[in-house]
This record gives sequence, structure tokens and C-alpha cells, in this order.
Amino acid sequence: MVNFITISAPSGSGKTTLCKALQVVEPDIQWSISYTTREKRDIEEDGIDYYFISSDKFEDFIINGFFVEWENVHGYYYGTSFKSLNNAIHENKMLLLEMDVKGSMNIKKLYPEKTFSIFIIPPSIEHLRDRLKNRGTDSAVRIEVRLKRFQEEMEFQNKFDYVMVNENLESAKIELQNKVRKLKQGETNGA
Repeated sequence: MVNFITISAPSGSGKTTLCKALQVVEPDIQWSISYTTREKRDIEEDGIDYYFISSDKFEDFIINGFFVEWENVHGYYYGTSFKSLNNAIHENKMLLLEMDVKGSMNIKKLYPEKTFSIFIIPPSIEHLRDRLKNRGTDSAVRIEVRLKRFQEEMEFQNKFDYVMVNENLESAKIELQNKVRKLKQGETNGA
């Protein structure tokens, strides 16, 4: 059984929006709440969207082996606890994990039979630049940092079980929902 659906995408590709839309139609799939050191956005809630903690606390967790995977992304730490994954396996639940590409690959490596990885890409880097600007949450400098990482992340796409393009948000929502329904029915082929 697949317990973990990892969703990765370059920043600004719509992964959070798609994950939230998926949760509406698949409420039995639990949301994996990651830990992060970045500042909370106005629309986010601590303990719902992320666990927002200090860098010192995060580094203590790293030293103590608390995280199954962690990464420094754009100057902020993000990590997933072993406890959340082990609980999902023990309770035979599906867990949705929104994470960077390296995190997805780490989960897939540690739990190969339990993980299905999905990579979402924008139609183009120009499209991505426009999305990041229009979202209004990042400075011009931070947008350039995110775009620089885009090429690095795109090199991982062939390692994912399923790749989809988010050109039209409504179509992408339907595609993701259909893919997850098939996973729940036991179909794990990449097509």
C-alpha cells in the first residue's frame, strides 16, 4: 500500500494550491505538517500549515535525529519528522507531503514501497516568474533566488513516479485528483 504521496515543484508552481484542493475532495488523506524556520505568512496557521520554529530548535532536532529528511531551501530550514511517517504506516493511512525535490527523493529512498512521488512543473520559467511576482509574497531578490533553484529542481523530474504540468489550475486540480484516486484504488503505474 502507498502511504506517502509526495508533491514537489519549483517554488511558485502551484503545489500548495493543488494540495489544498486535493484535501477538499480527499479528506481522508492526512496532511503532513512539516517544520520550518521561515516566517509565517498571513494566510498560514502554526500547527496547521507548518510548525514554525526557530533555527536553534531546528538544529537541535537535526542533531537528535528527529527528521527523516530536512533541507535548507532559500535560506530557511524545512523538515519532516520520522514520527509522522511511522504513525501513518502504523495506522495504515495515506499522508500527503508537500516538499522540495530532495525531500521527496529521500522519502522515496527510505520507503520505496510506501511512496508515490509527483512532480508539478510550470509551463515555462517565464510563467513561473510571473506567478512569483503576482503572488506578492517575495522580494525581487528572493524571486531571483527561487528562479535560480528552478533549473536544479527540474533536473530531478525524471526520478519522480509522475510528472504533471500546471498550465491551467482547474485542469491540474482534476489531473491530480484523478491520479490520487487511482493510487487509492491500488494503481501505482506512472501513466
